[in-house]
Amino acid sequence: MTHVVKNRLPRWRGFNLLEKFSADDSSKSVKFRSVNPPFQETDFEWIADWGFDFVRLPMSYHCWSSPERWMEMDQTVLAQVDDAVELGQRYGIHVCLNLHRAPGYCVNPPPEPRSLWTDSDALAACSHHWRTFAKRYSGIPSERLSFDLLNEPPAPGDAMNRADHERVIRALTVAIREVNPTRLIIADGLSWGNDPVPELADLGIAQSCRAYLPMGISHYKAPWAGGEKFPTPQWPGGEHYTHVWDRSRLEAHYGNWAQLMAQGIGVHCGEGGCFRETPHAVFLAWFRDVLEILTGHDIGYALWNFRGSFGVLDSGRKDVAYKDWHGHCLDANLLELLQTH
Repeated sequence: MTHVVKNRLPRWRGFNLLEKFSADDSSKSVKFRSVNPPFQETDFEWIADWGFDFVRLPMSYHCWSSPERWMEMDQTVLAQVDDAVELGQRYGIHVCLNLHRAPGYCVNPPPEPRSLWTDSDALAACSHHWRTFAKRYSGIPSERLSFDLLNEPPAPGDAMNRADHERVIRALTVAIREVNPTRLIIADGLSWGNDPVPELADLGIAQSCRAYLPMGISHYKAPWAGGEKFPTPQWPGGEHYTHVWDRSRLEAHYGNWAQLMAQGIGVHCGEGGCFRETPHAVFLAWFRDVLEILTGHDIGYALWNFRGSFGVLDSGRKDVAYKDWHGHCLDANLLELLQTH
C-alpha cells in the first residue's frame, strides 16, 4: 500500500476571483476603481453553499498603485480588499491574497519597467505592499487568511536565476513577519508554478503548484499562450510542446510535489482548469484524472476562474448544455466533478 504523505495545509477547494486581476495599465494615475468593481458577495455565498471553502484573489498592484508612485497605495481600493477578507470570514471561506502583478514582475504583458529579481527599488516596493497587507490583517488568523507572494515566477534563465528567486522570496517573507510573524505564507513554484522549490524548505512557508499540464489541453486556442498552434486536444495523449502526456506522466509530475510535502512543506494547487475552446468531454476526462491525483496526495485546489472562460459560471463554451443559475449559465457537469473531488 502506498503511503500518503500528510499535507500540512488543509485540502482547501475553491476558485479564483478576478475583480482585481488587472487594471487599466494605460492610465498614469492611481485611480483605477472605475475598471475594477468590488468583489461580489454572491460569489462567496454560492461558493460556500456548493460546499467549497477557499478563494484566491490574484491582484494587480496597479489597481491601487502605479510604477511611478508604487510606495503609495489607494486606501479606497484597499478597502475593497478588506471587504473580500470580511466576506470570507462571514461565509467560512479561506481567503488567499496573491500579487499577480507585483512591483517588478508579472507573468502577463506588459512587462514592468523595473525588475523585482535584480532591482532593489522594486523589491523594496513589493516588500512595502506585503508589509502593508500584513499589518492591515494582523488580527485575522491564518486559518482564515494567507498570502501567496508572487504569481508564477518564470523558469530560471536570463531574467533571473534560482538564487535571485530565493533572495526575493526570503526578503518578502521577512517583510511580512516583521509585522505579522504567524501569517501563513505561500510561494508559487518556479517555471510558472510547475516546479517545487526545495531550497525554501527551511523558511517555514507553503508552496503552490498548478493544474494546467499539458498546455495543449488546458490552453487550446488560448491566444495569450499561443494556443492557436496546438493540435486538437485528446485525453490521454494531450500535447505539451511536442511531448505527449497521459495519466502516468501526470502522476510523475505531482509526485515531485509529494516529495516536497515529505519535507514537511504544505502544498496547495492555486490555479487549474481549462480554457473554453477545449472540447468539454476532453476537459472533463483530463481534469478528473488531475483531481483524482491531487486528492490522492491530499492537495486542495482553486479553479481558474469562478465566472469566466475557465469557470463553472458563464464560461462561454459552445458544447455545454448550461443550466440557469440566477441569470448565469451554470456548467453543472463541471460543478459536479469539483464537488466530488
